[in-house]
Amino acid sequence: MRVAVIDLGTNTFHLLIAEIKNHQFSILYKTNVPVKLGEGKINDNLIIPEAFKRGIDTLKSFNETINSYHVDQISATATSAIRSAKNGEEFVTVAKAEAQISIKIITGDEEAQLIYNGVKLSGAITNTALIMDIGGGSIEFILCDNENIFWKKSYNIGAARLMQQYFHSDPISDGDKNAILFHVQNELADLFEICETYHPKTLIGSAGAFETFASLIIKKNNSDENIETAISYTFEYDDYIKVATTLINASHNQRHEMPGMIPLRVDMIVVAALITSYVLGRTQINQLKLSTYDLKMGVLSSYL
Repeated sequence: MRVAVIDLGTNTFHLLIAEIKNHQFSILYKTNVPVKLGEGKINDNLIIPEAFKRGIDTLKSFNETINSYHVDQISATATSAIRSAKNGEEFVTVAKAEAQISIKIITGDEEAQLIYNGVKLSGAITNTALIMDIGGGSIEFILCDNENIFWKKSYNIGAARLMQQYFHSDPISDGDKNAILFHVQNELADLFEICETYHPKTLIGSAGAFETFASLIIKKNNSDENIETAISYTFEYDDYIKVATTLINASHNQRHEMPGMIPLRVDMIVVAALITSYVLGRTQINQLKLSTYDLKMGVLSSYL
């Protein structure tokens, strides 16, 4: 059986096509497109016309690719940007009419479950862990081990939301930094409370920004590792702290020139670094991993 998984994120639309046989999968094709669905008005809960059109055009292109691979089943999931947008349902209707793709808008709770399923598939969970998925619209946290989820929650404090609301300086000013961290501190109070009960040993970052952190470190260290093909990656804690500090203190142009930087993340990576470092500090976790398996792999795992 051939399956196509589409993840309609706030920043990026992902397409993955896999062949499933005897409870195993092989990936035939994957791509991602920086649609920037949350551009401009994410905090007003609106998909602006330009972003709306980019999203539909991308889905039309995805549908052509899917047809060329003779896919048996398509699973398309929409997360924070479409979930919270006043015209989110309209986007789903137009996608069905013009791109022949049926989209399911999932809740934050469902999103967190699928992220856990994807990360579990990677083998990155080896002890009590806190999984963190930094999206453009929302951030999911999952407290878990390899067998169970103890607690999970989705927060509407994604990198695009915080950037549009608070990040108005270059390099980021102390005032902007403090505004972001004050907001995050208030939003995540219950997360830090539950972590005091479970004492997670490892923070596992699910794809996205964590792939960029890893890519920057690999390039800086002249390592021959390749995040494109890796399933997981273990950070040296000091390497992460150094790269996060550099990102936070750098200007837009300096970040843009860093080997391993993805253009879409040049500014949002600052917000991601601030939040990740704050969470590590508050939870006193000093083990950090990346799982390149994320929500879309969680969707794929349901077919195995």
